[in-house]
Amino acid sequence: MEAVGIAEINQIKERIKLCDYLCVAQLYLQENFLLARELKHEDIKPRLLGHWGTCHGINVAYANLKAKYQDDPDFSFILGPGHGFPALNANLWLDKELEKIDQKATISKAGLAYLCKNFSWPDGFPSHASPITPGVITEGGELGYALANAYGFSLGHPEKTIAVLIGDGELETATAIDSLNLNDLLSDKNNGKVLPILHLNGYKISAPSIYARKSERELLELIRGFGFTPRVIDSNDPEDFQMVLNEKANSPFFILKSEKGFGGPNRYHEAHQIPLKNPKTSEQELKELERWLKWLKPDNLEELLGLKKETHDE
Repeated sequence: MEAVGIAEINQIKERIKLCDYLCVAQLYLQENFLLARELKHEDIKPRLLGHWGTCHGINVAYANLKAKYQDDPDFSFILGPGHGFPALNANLWLDKELEKIDQKATISKAGLAYLCKNFSWPDGFPSHASPITPGVITEGGELGYALANAYGFSLGHPEKTIAVLIGDGELETATAIDSLNLNDLLSDKNNGKVLPILHLNGYKISAPSIYARKSERELLELIRGFGFTPRVIDSNDPEDFQMVLNEKANSPFFILKSEKGFGGPNRYHEAHQIPLKNPKTSEQELKELERWLKWLKPDNLEELLGLKKETHDE
């Protein structure tokens, strides 16, 4: 098992926090993207549309998988919860993948403004993952086809490693649960390796998810019944995530435990879409949003993005 260094763990944590900040900024801000001054009502978008609840877990999975596989040209990541698009958009922007198809999405002050203001905005980015996004072939959220797509992609490509993040609400669909049978049908040396990751955050929209209400023993036995070796991961411990990724188990199935809406002012089912619904008009919610953004914003945000200090002016 490969050791994970302190520097690498800190980089993973730093990236997760940065992407969480970018998610919230996309959902709420039309100005003042670097928090260069006190947040004002006019900085808030007039119409708030998008999903926060699943974003932290997506950022956790993305950052840890990138740390493990960033030098592997045959690695791919498939996202089931496409409604958590702010997270995917943030990571693609940070990795300069978005810039490849949109020259305005640069890692710069102007590019940050473009990313945030144009999320869920007329003629901008949609609120869900869509085919205009690099690497996205279908639109939507937890419809159940992500795992089947991963196994289909693996066919005849033994060099491929494909991680697929599955929402716990998504796993309740007939398509997703039946796709678990593909582990027995397609796990051979002629096909690529598929790494399913169940994002167990407890809720599907506003209702509790079935798999989050099962005991851990019952859930693990269910996964084992499909021929997988289940491994539980604490979402807030990158070292735990990296150690599990480095295990040599056959047919691993990762269960990523996280709290829906982690770090936000509202948790659980209240965090599914927009946790603070009225910061445009409510002084109290505006202050709550400002505290949330300041808590997420890395002290060296400008440095992380390669921005000069003088770019604070909005």
